[in-house]
Amino acid sequence: MNVITALAICIGKLIARASQLTNLGAGGTWPGEIALRLSPNILSSLASRLKKGVILVAGTNGKTTTAKMIQIILEQNGNSVVHNASGANLDNGIVSALIQKPQADWGVFEVDENTLPVVLRQVTPKIIVLLNLFRDQLDRYGEVDVIAEKWQKALKKLPKGCTIIANADDPLVAHLGKAASSRPGLELRAFGIDEPKLFQKKIDHATDSTFCLNCGARLKYEGVYFSHIGIWSCPKCGEKRPKPDVSEGNSPLPGLYNLYNTLASLSVAKTLKIRADLSRFRPAFGRQEEIGNIKLFLSKNPAGFNQSLRTVLELGAKQLLLVLNDRIPDGRDVSWIWDVDFEMIPNDVSVRVSGDRVYDLALRLKYAGVKATLYEHLDEALETPEILYVLPTYSAMLEVRNILKGRKIL
Repeated sequence: MNVITALAICIGKLIARASQLTNLGAGGTWPGEIALRLSPNILSSLASRLKKGVILVAGTNGKTTTAKMIQIILEQNGNSVVHNASGANLDNGIVSALIQKPQADWGVFEVDENTLPVVLRQVTPKIIVLLNLFRDQLDRYGEVDVIAEKWQKALKKLPKGCTIIANADDPLVAHLGKAASSRPGLELRAFGIDEPKLFQKKIDHATDSTFCLNCGARLKYEGVYFSHIGIWSCPKCGEKRPKPDVSEGNSPLPGLYNLYNTLASLSVAKTLKIRADLSRFRPAFGRQEEIGNIKLFLSKNPAGFNQSLRTVLELGAKQLLLVLNDRIPDGRDVSWIWDVDFEMIPNDVSVRVSGDRVYDLALRLKYAGVKATLYEHLDEALETPEILYVLPTYSAMLEVRNILKGRKIL
């Protein structure tokens, strides 16, 4: 390790400690940001010091939960793990995590889908988990095809000995995994659900990748679990959903999307030939987290919002609070709310709305035939003695947690 890298680590640790002592944050990004400016290759240097290697988890939805599940499984088997638990999934967040815990057996890092190519230029993973690709933050990332093209180029450079674990039920992810693993020395494993009873009766309005990546023909589905995720095949060229290596597992959290997160983490355990027990797993912050009578379900794009709505309604929710912000972590473009199937909300469910774009959300609900009460002040919207299911975008989720924990909103 050179002098500049060592200095960057020391300064990063000081920034992290100062952030925690002054209650200005958990030191999830700024230590890494400063360290990267001082030493641009510090990620490569720190990652190479991990004894057993790096596991990357990428996708639009489910990264935080899946990465935490993998962390728990590794620790159950006696491994020390460094993990970006705060959800800071850009390169600066990964560096911050490594600065604060530079010595470990494994590094388990969730990676923002747009940042994956950047991280792969400096990190050589042992395992890379590809969860799904949905439309998310259109103003920053564009359509799904833009991210897919970046992934395809980045995955072509994966080193020999790497195992790709891909979602068989997402046609886009399955295609990218198959294409990348066609090179010698790479192994492909797939996970997916084999349960026709879970097929949706009606296709979501928010569907993305429904065309064959080989020939461009429209895909045929035996059944859809949600959005474009399901049992698919191409009637023109014969491309079809690969047979999953892992298709069974008991999810510790409700929701079909969490079953996928569970299967992904179990695939990692199977690849490493280690035991896995998620029976005592607890949700990551904001992802079905419970704070008093408030139940938080992060909902940040059409596919995720639809799944959150279905899950809370299946759990018997009678009070909902929907919170829409348009800050940088959320994306400035909120037009995606018109692709959320709010029409599924029954008339007997009480709905509150709040957030920076409360009026946009209220208008969308009006067109969906859903009566809602507007709250310009989020703290007032949270006031109720009843169980309240809160479905917020990312920055709104942080606001809700800060209010409930009595902290100043920054």
